[in-house]
Amino acid sequence: MEGLNQNEQRELAMRMEKKQMSQFMNMYSNLVQRCFEHCVDDFTSSKLSSKEEGCTMRCVDKFIKGSERLGQRFQEQNAAMAQSGGLMR
Repeated sequence: MEGLNQNEQRELAMRMEKKQMSQFMNMYSNLVQRCFEHCVDDFTSSKLSSKEEGCTMRCVDKFIKGSERLGQRFQEQNAAMAQSGGLMR
């Protein structure tokens, strides 16, 4: 962002923020759909059963831990590439 004036920097920051929000919403939507389809199977009650609730909690936890691990690995690989000169700055 060094070669940009203030207006361009603000515009770029707003676009990046919008993109991040969109990615977060997509991830959240995917999480809800995946865990709901996997865990909820009784539609005779408007409340989750204890089994469904436990399944949902485990599903969400697993999804979040998986996403965190994926992010870690991505950072590790980026650092390794940058160190070996494979990533231009």
